[in-house]
Amino acid sequence: MLKDIIKSVEHLSKIPQRDDPQVTDRTFFIDASHQGLTAIPSEILALKELEELHLENNQIEEIPQDIQHLKNIKILYLDKNNLRILCPELGALSSLEGLDLSYNPILPSSLLVVSCLRALRELRLHQTDLEEIPIVICKSLHHLELFGLTGNRLKFLPEEIVNQTKLREIYLKRNQFDVFPQELCVLYNLEIIDLDENTLNAIPEEIGTLTRLKKFYVAYNNLSFLPESLRQCSKMSVLDLSHNVLRSIPHCLAELGRMAEIGLSGNPLEKVPRLVCRWPSLRLLYLSDTGLHRLRRCFRRLVSLRFLDLSRNHLGHCPSQICALKNLEILALDDNKIGQLPSELGSLSKLKILGLTGNEFFSFPEEVFSLASLEKLYIGQDQGCKLTYVPENIRKLQSLKELYIENNHLEYLPVALGSMPNLEVLDCRHNLLKQLPDAICHAQALKELLLEDNLLTCLPENLDSLVNLKVLTLMDNPMSEPPEEVCAEGNEAIWKYLKEKRTMKIMATKIQAWWRGTMVRKGLGEFEDLQKVRKKGKSSPKDKKGNKAPKGKPGKRNKK
Repeated sequence: MLKDIIKSVEHLSKIPQRDDPQVTDRTFFIDASHQGLTAIPSEILALKELEELHLENNQIEEIPQDIQHLKNIKILYLDKNNLRILCPELGALSSLEGLDLSYNPILPSSLLVVSCLRALRELRLHQTDLEEIPIVICKSLHHLELFGLTGNRLKFLPEEIVNQTKLREIYLKRNQFDVFPQELCVLYNLEIIDLDENTLNAIPEEIGTLTRLKKFYVAYNNLSFLPESLRQCSKMSVLDLSHNVLRSIPHCLAELGRMAEIGLSGNPLEKVPRLVCRWPSLRLLYLSDTGLHRLRRCFRRLVSLRFLDLSRNHLGHCPSQICALKNLEILALDDNKIGQLPSELGSLSKLKILGLTGNEFFSFPEEVFSLASLEKLYIGQDQGCKLTYVPENIRKLQSLKELYIENNHLEYLPVALGSMPNLEVLDCRHNLLKQLPDAICHAQALKELLLEDNLLTCLPENLDSLVNLKVLTLMDNPMSEPPEEVCAEGNEAIWKYLKEKRTMKIMATKIQAWWRGTMVRKGLGEFEDLQKVRKKGKSSPKDKKGNKAPKGKPGKRNKK
C-alpha cells in the first residue's frame, strides 16, 4: 500500500491526497518531492487513478517500465533528479499534459520518446545541456502552450518550431543565441518570450506580427536599437531591456498603452526617455545605472508607479518629482550623490522600502521619520560620508521591520530601538560600537542582530530575553563578556553564559544582603564600617581616647 511507502520516506504530511483521508487506489494527487528517493516506488505506479505526481528533487536514476500503468496521469514532475535515459514506456502516457524533466543529465537521443506524448501542453527541459531541440518533438507535438528551454546551449531553433501554433510561452534564457530566432515571429499566439542572457545584436522588424505578445524579456544582450514595429505589439505590458547598449528608445513605443513594467537599467541613456512619462499605467520602472543626473518634470505623471529603481546614478539630490508618486511602495536611491531629502517626502504615505545606501549624507536624514508606513530602511554607507549617530526620533518608524546601518562610524545606538515593536533585522556591521543599550533587550521581535567588526567588549546581561533572535554575529569584536571563545560557539553558548553570569550576580547580591543584615542585627555597626580592616590590638570604638576608664583601674598617661 502507498501508506507504507509514505512511511518509508518519513514524510507522510508532505504527501497530500485530494479525494479522502484514506490512501487508496483512487488517489489523484501525490507530492513525493524532496524525499531522497532513488527509485519511483512501485506502490505509486499501481495507482491507476493518479492524475498528478510530483517527484522533483530526488535522486531517481531511471523511470521503470510500469510507468505505462499510469494511464490517467496528466502532470508529471521529474525535475532535479539523475535521469539519463527515458524508457520507451513513458510514451504510452497518452493523457499527459505537463512534463518537467529539467535539471537532469538526459541524453538527447533519449528525448525522442517525448514526441509520442501528443497531449502535452507544457514541456520543461531547462538546463538539460541541449545543443539542439529534437526535430521530431517540434513535428509531433501540436498542442504545446509552454516550452521551457532555459540554461542550455542552443544557438538556433529548428524550422519545424513553426508547427507550434498554439505556443503561448517560450523560455530561452541563458542560451547562445546571437541572432534573434526568426521562427518565433510566425508563432502568432505567443504571449511570453524570454531571451535574457544571450548575445543578441538586433530584434527583427517582424516582431510586430506578434500582436498578442504581453511580456518580452531581452535583458543582458547587446542590443543598440529597437525596431519601431514593436509598437504593433499593442498588448505588451512587460518589457525588459536592461543591460544592453541602448542610448534611446523609439518615441513611437509610447503607443504601448498597457505598459506596466519596463526595465532600462544598465543602458547608457543619460536621460529618462520622454515616452516613459506617457505610460500612466506604469507600475515598475528600473532605471539603475543609466547615467542620470536629473529627472524630467513630467515624471510626476507616473502616479500608478509602485516600484522605482534610480540606484547607481549621478543624482545630486532626491528629485522632488518623486514626492508626487503617491502610490510608490519601493524606492531605491542607493549609490548616488544625494546629501539631503525633500521635506515633502512624507507625502509618500505608502512607501514600505527605501534604499539610501552609499550617498553623501553628513547626518542621518530625519525626513525619513515622516514615512509612517516604512518597513525597510537601507542606509549603510559602503562609500561616501559616514554617519556618526542615529537620532532617538527613529522611534517614530513604528512599522519598521528591517534597519540596515552598516559601514558607518556609529559609536552607540539609540535607546529608542527598544521601543520599536516590529523590528526584526538590525544590521550594524562595520561600525565603531563600544556597547549596546540595555533597551535593545525590549525589541522582542528581533530575529537577526548583526554586530560583526565593531569595538564591543560585552553584551547586555539580559540579551537572552530576545526569544525570537536566531542570528547573532559577533566576529571581529574584542569580546570579554562573554569571552571570544564562547561567542564563537554560537547563540546557545552565549545565552548559557549570560544566564550563568546573571545567576551568580543574583546569588552574590543575596549573600551580601544576608551578611549586611546579620551584622546590623548583632549591633556591630553600619555595614560600611565593617568594610574597614581592623588590626589586632586596636581599641574598640567604645575605648576611644577621652572615654572614662573602668573603675579600679588607672587610666594610661602619655609618656613625657
